[in-house]
Amino acid sequence: MIDQQHPLGTGFGAQTTAADVLDGIDLTGKRAIVTGGHSGLGLETTKALAAVEAEVIVAARDAERAKSALHALRAVTVAPLDLSDLSSVSAFAERMLADGRHIDLLIANAGIMACPETRVGPGWEAQFATNHLGHFALTRWLWPLLRGGSRVICVSSAGHHASPMRWDDVQFEQGYDKWLAYGQSKTANALYALHVDRIGRDEGIRAFSLHPGKIFTPLQRHLAQQEMVAAGWLDASGAPADLTFKSPAQGAATTVWAATSPWLDGVGGLYCEDCDVAPVAHDATFVGVRPYAVDPDEAERLWALSCELAGLDAVRPADRRDGR
Repeated sequence: MIDQQHPLGTGFGAQTTAADVLDGIDLTGKRAIVTGGHSGLGLETTKALAAVEAEVIVAARDAERAKSALHALRAVTVAPLDLSDLSSVSAFAERMLADGRHIDLLIANAGIMACPETRVGPGWEAQFATNHLGHFALTRWLWPLLRGGSRVICVSSAGHHASPMRWDDVQFEQGYDKWLAYGQSKTANALYALHVDRIGRDEGIRAFSLHPGKIFTPLQRHLAQQEMVAAGWLDASGAPADLTFKSPAQGAATTVWAATSPWLDGVGGLYCEDCDVAPVAHDATFVGVRPYAVDPDEAERLWALSCELAGLDAVRPADRRDGR
């Protein structure tokens, strides 16, 4: 995929907003699922899609909080989903499968960042489990509803520059580092999209990953103000100091661009940023995509591991409703 990671010259950029991207686009009759679509970038994504007449299902761990945040938006519904709990993921998927309607857009937006060491499920590291494994299982179980023309969009991050897949210790059992764990989970997001596209394209399923930019959202909930001051994000008074940070509307732009843009018709598996395909970065500049995050062999290896962890068939998504 590295040879396909070349900017297209879309005319958009870091200052582009989600509304700019969707100008002239009508999603009437289209159905989207947005995980975490009630807060931060997810909320901006939901609002933008609803504004162009998409039907949006917001999957949220706290359904009541999500309903409160979204009550003013028509054609938006909420369903409970805890990505760190595969039984919750399965239950959500079963509800969608029972409904039986096609899903045009699956936007894997929800995530956590730099949290204290936390174990979920059978001892999985929480960032890997929540950011990657939950979305992986969700996609697998929803596969029958994606066939025939869908885009799967995974919100990765420039944070993937911090770490490739740590195959000798994916679950950080030999010592936890919150930023390396976050970086690995974001690399996993990009590799997941790459492999979804590889196995899904013949069935009309295309997938993309992206870096939304730096944005102040609840994603920073685990960071102390002192840490953000030290990073140059805030000044000593706690006010924003890094002028490269985007607004939420700008941050959601690449998500909705990847989900809807005709520039991406007929292609897939690409990592995007600033509403364009990202270039390859051969060092940790935190701009562009590192080669290990668009490596098909790495993607296939991650897919096999994810299937093993989730107890799913590693060959291809099955036709059975439970996806097993």
